[in-house]
Amino acid sequence: MNKIVTILLLGFSFLYGLEFHTYKEALKLQKRTGKVIMIDAMRKDCHYCIKMEREVFDDPQMSKWLQKRFIPVKIDIDEEALPFEKKVSFTPTFFFIKNGKILKVIPGSWNIEDFKELTKDIK
Repeated sequence: MNKIVTILLLGFSFLYGLEFHTYKEALKLQKRTGKVIMIDAMRKDCHYCIKMEREVFDDPQMSKWLQKRFIPVKIDIDEEALPFEKKVSFTPTFFFIKNGKILKVIPGSWNIEDFKELTKDIK
């Protein structure tokens, strides 16, 4: 019984979390939608990355807000290189890209209000 409840809870959490794409998928989506690509350069064992995931990206309202404005991409920099010539010294670091140009870089972990404020004017 506990396994069923756990599986159901995990399933529901995926319904409300931010949907991340690969960079290749994001490029195709950008051509169709014109949205900015948001790359989350992170590490699986990064405390601040995990905190950002739980407190910002898993929030249903914030997830919808971000999905409406951006094409989210998550890249674990321990396993995959960034698709451009930038190095990351702090995780998480967010890159906002449109038509191959980096529009903005935001390092650090933020709460919902601050991240929304930092990203609201990116187009």
